Amino acid sequence: MRDSKLAFKYFYKYLKPHWKAIFLVSVFFLISTFFQVLAPTYLGQAVTKLTSYLTNGGSLNSFLEIVTLLAASYLLSTLAIFISWVIMSNFTAHANNSMRKSLFNKLQRMTIRYFDTHQDGKILSLFTSDLDNIFNAMNQAIFELIAQVSLFVGTIYVMFRINIKMALFTVLTLPLALFLALVLIKKKKARKYIGLQQREISNLNGFVNEQLHGQAVIITNGLQKQSVEEFKKYNQAVRSAMFKGQFYSGILFPLMNGLATLNFAIVIAGGTYLILAKQVSMPAGLGLIVMFIEYSYSYFQPLTQLSSLYNLIELALTGAKRLAKVEQEKEENRVIDGQQLAPLKYGLTLENVSFGYSKDREILHGINVTVPKGKTVAVVGPTGSGKTTIMNLVNRFYDVSAGKIALDGTDIREFTLTSLRNNVGIVLQDSVVFSGTIFENIAFGKRDATLAEVENAAKKAQIHDYISSLPNGYETKISENGDTFSTGQRQLISIARTLLTNPDFLILDEATSNVDTVTEEKIQVAMDEVIKNRTSFVIAHRLKTIINADKIIVLKDGSVLEQGTHQELLNLKGFYYKLYMDQMAFD
Repeated sequence: MRDSKLAFKYFYKYLKPHWKAIFLVSVFFLISTFFQVLAPTYLGQAVTKLTSYLTNGGSLNSFLEIVTLLAASYLLSTLAIFISWVIMSNFTAHANNSMRKSLFNKLQRMTIRYFDTHQDGKILSLFTSDLDNIFNAMNQAIFELIAQVSLFVGTIYVMFRINIKMALFTVLTLPLALFLALVLIKKKKARKYIGLQQREISNLNGFVNEQLHGQAVIITNGLQKQSVEEFKKYNQAVRSAMFKGQFYSGILFPLMNGLATLNFAIVIAGGTYLILAKQVSMPAGLGLIVMFIEYSYSYFQPLTQLSSLYNLIELALTGAKRLAKVEQEKEENRVIDGQQLAPLKYGLTLENVSFGYSKDREILHGINVTVPKGKTVAVVGPTGSGKTTIMNLVNRFYDVSAGKIALDGTDIREFTLTSLRNNVGIVLQDSVVFSGTIFENIAFGKRDATLAEVENAAKKAQIHDYISSLPNGYETKISENGDTFSTGQRQLISIARTLLTNPDFLILDEATSNVDTVTEEKIQVAMDEVIKNRTSFVIAHRLKTIINADKIIVLKDGSVLEQGTHQELLNLKGFYYKLYMDQMAFD
């Protein structure tokens, strides 16, 4: 029940701004319903007049007048429907657009933890599957509901006004129809399996996205068959859930169609009985039969239509529930009223910092590190020792569990998030390039940068010469996956992007770990340029890249094991000495 309320609140939030359009759509639907209900009375009268003319003779004028009114009723009903659909198509597109923008904006405000704990494919399914289901429902189901309910009520009212006995014959199957609908809806099987269907589709999208990203590894290791077998498992789960979801949500439609056909027979039999019992004349009786066959169709049409739309409505409610839950996710605390980070005077300190990604598993244990202004401090250690975790904490991707991280003695949590990140630059281990031109990629963090500024940053990053050699230079388009450049060149572009923003404090997160030795030398020259006279944190795997650091912190199992300069640590002949010697043996 709570999930249903969540879904309805979601719809209310995005449809409320369009209340005027909704009102107009409802009015035109009611106008259409009025003429749609009125038309069968003219049809019945036309049959009566025509039968009377054929039996007794006379004038056809009254018959032609009624046929004209009948045609006008159908025409006006169609016109009202057309106008309502034009209005509805416009505002449903706007509402869906608002939902899409709101979702994307929400994702931009969410914590990094959400993205670390949710597969890309599952997040994408919110945009592709859930929002599309909502759009389809708004475009086809929600206001069809208004039209069909209006038609149902209007038809019953008019039938009983015209002839009570024929009306009773027509509604004879209503209790059975309502009973079947209530039983199926009350069991909530459709909602259960539609929800499961969407979750399984989300899991399948996540798996496919993961496999596509790792396709090179799969091909290299000859794992295509295993990948296909895994896909079959996910696909089978989707097939099973989809069958049950479609079955339980769609079973109402054939049932209602069957009852509608039965109802036609009941109406004809009822009308025939009235004629044979001499309760009505032959012309009037035939007119009533034709009229109530039309009313039987109009009466059962809402039940049939609504049962066919039940699947769409359930998909939309499930999508709205999933999107509403995303909107409730925790956002980054941007500390809007916090301090503005001024240029560094003293440096950065980690004071007795402890942290764990989950409460039951601590990664860092009482870390104490000082990075004086203008100095470079390197952090080294084996995989899993907590090096990258420190970077996540300094940039406030996550907040410390205990202790504090301070810039010039002030806890970084007291600064506005914008000013903190404007002053902290990061070159990540996995370089990122975006669709667009090379110029746009380098200027990504400083949109108002001039070409001269971008070129200067590229020169310092040792990538200018290569860019200049391309036919379109800095206007060269980069494909979505960045295939225009090698891994090393993408890393140099990332370094140029960071240089352009001129951050006060810099973090280099294993920037040379994924490149060959030749490219590593280029990146090392670029890194030396980047950290020159700049307060820097260098997280390194290859120790030869940090031998000139002012201080080296050695981490192991989340604790500081050793610290000092390169030579001091070698003289200790401890853990760092062993790491360094092991690496030198392979270089």
